Amino acid sequence: MLKGLDGILVPGGFGDRGTEGKIAAARFAREKKIPYYGLCLGLQIAVIEFARHVLRLKGANSTEFDPQSPHPVINMMEEQKKIVDKGATMRLGSYECALVPGTRAHRAYKADSVRERHRHRFEVNNAYVDRLQRAGLMVSGRNPRRNLVEIVELKNHPWFLAVQFHPEFQSKPNRAHPLFAAFIAAAIRGKRKTAAGTPKAKIKGRAKGRK
Repeated sequence: MLKGLDGILVPGGFGDRGTEGKIAAARFAREKKIPYYGLCLGLQIAVIEFARHVLRLKGANSTEFDPQSPHPVINMMEEQKKIVDKGATMRLGSYECALVPGTRAHRAYKADSVRERHRHRFEVNNAYVDRLQRAGLMVSGRNPRRNLVEIVELKNHPWFLAVQFHPEFQSKPNRAHPLFAAFIAAAIRGKRKTAAGTPKAKIKGRAKGRK
């Protein structure tokens, strides 16, 4: 189903509906070197997939989807667990994100620090961050005040980046958000590279079929 795509975007959301399919899509993008852009839940999906299939952590999950997961790589912060009013457990509004120099995120933003809008309840579990980074999933953006993961990206991949916030809130038709622009540019580069490596006879055959 995903074969032939130039890029894969996994957006935000709540609940476990369709999560295994999203995890499969993230794995496909990672293994097939297809540009991947995760937004909010899309970051959590990327972390779960990486933990399961690269770190080999069987049953790795978010406690939102599986409260009894043996490897809760996505979890609610301790101070949030004590709050009864569900609306109050969410991280809402604008938060600072400090960027790591030399990363894709830093190059896209052309800044050392940015502010982005949030609307979510669960976070990357810091107990697993060191293992994730050693295996190749780099944390390229953090909230410095609360030491929370904001952006992750893969080192050995054409373009694989996911964010815990909602950059779509700041993207406009006439002024694309820097990460959206970078994602689209990566998808176009991949498409051109694929087209350049496709035999002319095959391309002609496809064009004839479209007529």
